[in-house]
Formats: sequence, C-alpha cells, structure tokens
Amino acid sequence: MKDIVNSDNNNLRLIRYVDALAEALHQEMERDEKVFLFGLDVDDHKAIQGSTAGLLEKFGPERIFGTPLSEDAMTGVAIGAAMAGYRPVHVHIRMDFLTLCMNQLINMAAKAHYMYNGAVRVPLVVRTMIGRSWGQGAQHSQALHSLFMHIPGLKVVAPSNPHDAKGLMISAIRDDNPVIFVEHRLLCNNEAYVPQDDFEVPIGKARVVKEGEDITVVAISHMVLESLRAANKLEEYDVKVELIDPRSLKPLDTKTILDSVIKTKKLLVVDNGWLSCGAASEIITKITEELQKVGDLSGYKFARLGFAETTCPTTRNLENIFYPSGKTISGKIIEMLDIRDVNVEKLDFQQTEIEEFKGPF
Repeated sequence: MKDIVNSDNNNLRLIRYVDALAEALHQEMERDEKVFLFGLDVDDHKAIQGSTAGLLEKFGPERIFGTPLSEDAMTGVAIGAAMAGYRPVHVHIRMDFLTLCMNQLINMAAKAHYMYNGAVRVPLVVRTMIGRSWGQGAQHSQALHSLFMHIPGLKVVAPSNPHDAKGLMISAIRDDNPVIFVEHRLLCNNEAYVPQDDFEVPIGKARVVKEGEDITVVAISHMVLESLRAANKLEEYDVKVELIDPRSLKPLDTKTILDSVIKTKKLLVVDNGWLSCGAASEIITKITEELQKVGDLSGYKFARLGFAETTCPTTRNLENIFYPSGKTISGKIIEMLDIRDVNVEKLDFQQTEIEEFKGPF
C-alpha cells in the first residue's frame, strides 16, 4: 500500500496509519483550541496503537483525557460539548460497543440539526475500531458501519491507508456534522506517503486505486488491501481489475463507481461486514438504479463478498473462512469473468498484517 499515493513532492514522508492519525489530531488541536480528544485509554502509554501519541504531552490533560467505561454517558458528554461549540473527537476502541450509545448517536447527534431548524450543530468525530487480529471473537470484531449508513444526519468514513486517514480525519474534525470514523486494526502499521502539511480529503469522494477495464471492484476498509492483492495476482494472467476505494460510505461517491461500471460492465463489491442489508447491497442497488436510467442492464454482472452469515469466530482457521481474502476475491473475479484456465487454489498470496498487529486493542 506504500505506493497508493504517488507524488514527487518533498513534503511527503512514508509513515504509518496510526502516525497519520496522530499527526492530523495534533495539527487540528494546534489550529483550533476548540478541538479536544477523549475516550477510553487515549492517555494510556500505548496511545491507542500510537494514534494519540504525543498529544497529552503537547496539549495537557484538559484537552486529551481518558474516560470511564461508560459509552452512553460519555457519548452524551461529547454531543453536549459539540452543541456548545467545541469539536470533540471521541474514541471508542471497538465498534462493537457503540451499540451501548445508539440512542445518543441516532436520536440525539444525528437529528439535532434538523429538529432545531439548523440552529444547532453537532461537529463530533467518533473514532471506532473494527476488524480481526489475533482471535477477537464474536463481540470484538464486528464492523457495523452499515447500521450508521442507514441514519440521516450521520456521515461514515473508512480510510484504507495513511494518506486518506490523515486527510479524512482533518475533514471530519472540520465538518459541522457527526462523523463515524471507522479504523480497521490491521491497517494500524500500514505505510503510505503522506504530506507533512495539513490537507483535507473530501468526504464523499472515492479514490480509483488501480485502473483496469475487465471488472470493477469496490472494496471497503481493509478489503482494499485484500482486493489489491487479488488484482495484482490476476494481472499475471492478463486480468485487469479497476479497484475503487469509496473512502466515504455516507455520503457515497456513486458517480466514480458508475463511470467505472459503465466501462467494465461488471461490479464486485467486497465489504468488511455482513451482506444482509449491508454496504455492498446499498452500493449495488445505487449503481443498478443509475444504470437503468441510461440503458439496458443486459450484459452487466453484479456480485458481493463479505462476512460469512454467522457470528465472528475466534480461531484462526475459522477466521480464514469467515473473512474475504485475496484468494476468495480472486475466485469471485475469475467466476464473474468466466475464466477457465486459472486454478484459484494454486494462487499464492502473502499476508503479513495479522502477524504484525500487536494487541490488546
């Protein structure tokens, strides 16, 4: 993923995902004294895998501080602070436990601007971690982004690389709406070239990661890496995949995806979540609705991959079946393109993020 952002700008450095987040927070807290960060263990020596490193020393305990293990109450504090003119960044270590503050997020944060006729704003960023690692199991691995995509008033972003993590964090902090900021734990140590200066990645604008003309693959969060593995491997067999990272799930950049699908006539969406009523379903539906406006759908193919329809397992062998991988994504692409001379089982993939990831968070 190091070359996902290419530039000759000397302002670029090769840094990790968590370092990019820390840099974005540092620059925004320095720029605007109304920005503060709080949440469970944000001031711990591990600094949420390093993503809050140096902030306590720079800005002090009044602007970065840990909280009790009380998601509902602390989210209420965050919403109240945002309504009062501050720009809080509230860290929830695991998305699973956002379920404990759904009333606050859905009935308070998302609706306040509408219910008060625009007089109230809620510029809140909710950082939340998803994904597998070393056996997180049923209650610590879930990706529930589609739940939040369903709610008017909430924005949902899921950057897949350090460049977009920094740019989207800055955009999210400056946005006057509540933003759910989704971070996959296996992305923590991934590196990419990131500008040292502050910059914004627009919320609602996708990135074309890899150009191709045979099939469009839209991949969410960590699935961008798995899909890139598949695309690079299949390139050896003259299969040209166009890979799109939506970056923002709500709002969604339908146009970039639509333009690609009109070119390839095949769309595979690889989600980092369950398929029923999920992000993949929404993306495919939006694209088919738009395609119907411009012509006949005959000749087009659509498919989706995501979590197996069961609770997240703990053991590695079952995890490998539960989650999409470079191999299963390759298999689906080969099936959609009706390629007969490639044996998916013989494709060799390397994956190092799980081994590199260090727990417990």
